[in-house]
Amino acid sequence: MDKFKNLGISVPLLKSIKYEHFDNPTEIQEKTIPLILAGKDIIAGSATGSGKTLAFACGILQNAEKGKGIQALILTPTRELAEQVAGALTKFSKFNPLKIMAIYGGVGISQQIRGLKTADVVVGTPGRILDHINRKTIKFDKVETLVLDEADRMLDMGFKEDVVQIVNKCSVDRQTLLFSATISKDIAKLGRKYMNEPIHVQVESYIDATLLDQIYYRVQDNMKFSLLLHLLKNENSELIMVFCNTKRYTDTIAKNLKSSGVKARAIHGGLTQNQRNNVMKQFHEGRADVLVCTDVAARGLDINGVSHVYNYDIPRESKQYIHRIGRTARAGKEGKAISILSRKDNDNFKNVLKFNDVTIREEKLPALKKAEMKRSVQVGIKHNNKHISRKRTNSNRHKNR
Repeated sequence: MDKFKNLGISVPLLKSIKYEHFDNPTEIQEKTIPLILAGKDIIAGSATGSGKTLAFACGILQNAEKGKGIQALILTPTRELAEQVAGALTKFSKFNPLKIMAIYGGVGISQQIRGLKTADVVVGTPGRILDHINRKTIKFDKVETLVLDEADRMLDMGFKEDVVQIVNKCSVDRQTLLFSATISKDIAKLGRKYMNEPIHVQVESYIDATLLDQIYYRVQDNMKFSLLLHLLKNENSELIMVFCNTKRYTDTIAKNLKSSGVKARAIHGGLTQNQRNNVMKQFHEGRADVLVCTDVAARGLDINGVSHVYNYDIPRESKQYIHRIGRTARAGKEGKAISILSRKDNDNFKNVLKFNDVTIREEKLPALKKAEMKRSVQVGIKHNNKHISRKRTNSNRHKNR
């Protein structure tokens, strides 16, 4: 705890950190906490899992006072990340309690409106925050700290204009903290325009390349699922994440794995917030050990103990490969990233190799038994003004690729 104390953290916050069993600060915490406590604007290159939440929490929780309006706003790209950050801030404010609210879409707005009247800290997604601004149910004139968490992802998801609108609603005399896995030209431009002489902080990748084994298999189109199922049943693994490029295929793979005896669950943007929460609860409680997901749904999820990452589909954007494999080989533990390539994955895979500094070796295909995969969708038709739903099953083709 001495290292945390040397960073200038207050006694109540140190007690919370100790209570949560944090012994030593991470690199991002050591480099940014003193700057944050000194009131500096920072742009930090830091991936999910590096400890950045505690870093910006220190400044917010040490300076905010209960009952004085919204003094801090944290913008996040996804609902799950908003909940996780709000939950972490609540834990760290245990000995100096503040009212911390997570604000996101997909749930009723009335309860949020009531809660915002007494909120001290708000963690939210751009769309719902803008909704509250337009309804005049939220005010940021007292905001002392603005955090843009996973800024690169917010821009990738098309939130740039929303973020700019929200930033312009915040107090001019604020501290701005920007955290991003990658510092693109757009991120740097955002910093120059809306920040006050920001200090750039870069930490080493949280992925230990020496502990991460990256391999790929080449397989015929109709044997991709067979190979995935074989590997899942024969690899010595803990928690597993399987990435697909579409919501529909995410559901299809998860359902077929489940019917084949694998404890798999799907998570993607098409699920309601309650459904997504339930999936994550099952995953954290060990009732599911394989999470089949899309990039959008997975980004920002705080999941510890992932031993294997499978790329069932190779990502369309090459940098997403780095985000995916960054889920494993963390905190000194070994991890494995496995990519399954069929003919239609070749172009995406070439881009991954071209634009990322990675070494991925080809593995010999094991002897496989063909596993049938059912692809079912609900088809709605109208007949005599009545809506009829029927299930169509096709074992040979899948159109939503």
